[in-house]
Amino acid sequence: MSVKSSISLTDQQDAFARSLVESGRYSSLSSVLQQGLELLRQKTEAEAVETAALREVIQRRLTGPMISAAEMEGRVAAMIERKRRTVRVDT
Repeated sequence: MSVKSSISLTDQQDAFARSLVESGRYSSLSSVLQQGLELLRQKTEAEAVETAALREVIQRRLTGPMISAAEMEGRVAAMIERKRRTVRVDT
């Protein structure tokens, strides 16, 4: 189903849309606008999925197991020492 709608474009937007039609890339101004709205819909949906995933990761981090700063320092020091041995870096 199609719905007719009146819209306003800036001169620059109108010129761009018309150039797409004139170059044969789109059959009409309506086609240009429909494609633009479809891309915006897809982008909006993708951002919503990404935001939900980030919120889930943050929530898991907030409620997950924690280690002390001392334990983290020990783990980092051990990791650095393993890397030094691997690449034979002298301290």
